[in-house]
Amino acid sequence: MPFFQQASTAADRVDEVFLAITAVCVVFLVLITSLMVYFVIKYNRKRHPRGEDIEGNTMLEVVWTATPTVLFLFMFYFGWTNFDYDRSVPRDAMVINVTARQWAYSFTYPNGKQTTQLFLALNKPAKMNLHSLDVIHGFYIPAFRIKEDVVPGRDNYTWFTPTKLGSFDIMCTVICGVDHANMLSKAVVVPVSDFEKWYFGGEDAPLPGQADAAAVIPLKSESPAVAVLKAKACETCHSIDGSPMVGPTFRGLYGQKHIVKEAGGAEREVVVDDAYLAKAIQDPMVETVKGYPPAMPRNPLAEGDLKQVIDLIKSLN
Repeated sequence: MPFFQQASTAADRVDEVFLAITAVCVVFLVLITSLMVYFVIKYNRKRHPRGEDIEGNTMLEVVWTATPTVLFLFMFYFGWTNFDYDRSVPRDAMVINVTARQWAYSFTYPNGKQTTQLFLALNKPAKMNLHSLDVIHGFYIPAFRIKEDVVPGRDNYTWFTPTKLGSFDIMCTVICGVDHANMLSKAVVVPVSDFEKWYFGGEDAPLPGQADAAAVIPLKSESPAVAVLKAKACETCHSIDGSPMVGPTFRGLYGQKHIVKEAGGAEREVVVDDAYLAKAIQDPMVETVKGYPPAMPRNPLAEGDLKQVIDLIKSLN
């Protein structure tokens, strides 16, 4: 089954600890349950109508004290060694910045490329630097056995080496809002040669593997407006090339008519002009575009930055 795939070097280590602890639990469940049934039958009231005092047994007391202690140390040893492995990042690991927000992930590579899917080279270690723009998220790749909290205001990290080619689910394990269940992405593992062609191939290099072209965040220009979009992580939810994402694309947006839902639930039609864009950017929860989740946090811009962003949106028509 796909859920039980082992697609990273961390997967088999995690599974070994999990299965070992599960086996110990099963053994003791059977042992304790069997003893309970045995004692219930042997010492039932019909056979022993009158209770008797039972003297202590030093050997038994030593056994039931020493056995849990040994088992605890056994579990602690394997848990600690695996934790130490998970926090010891190889020096040659590629560092990828992961940005989480309601309700999407984005990935920034050392060369500045940004994507909404995580692209990885087979058998090459990768370190994920985890950042949140709003609430706590849980960065989780089941096939890699990787799960790490993404906490606002705090830097966190995890690492792994992918060992299988393919596309693997990325999820969020923390209930982070109404669209938590839709906070999904993919980890796409490709041969090293394919990854290098894309990574070193410039802005227009084709994506490795069979991933959707919308996975690339196409912010090529380093204009002031683009810098604002990057600083505010707008590209996490809005594309500028028409690609569908969490929020409406900026391509061709200006001048369109949209149905918006007000906070009270009423709907009305609006024309996307300067005044509407200014209100939607500065106070996005007053009205939300029908068909899109109320995902945009309030993140006011300075007057100059706001004008630059609006001018950029107008230029994309």
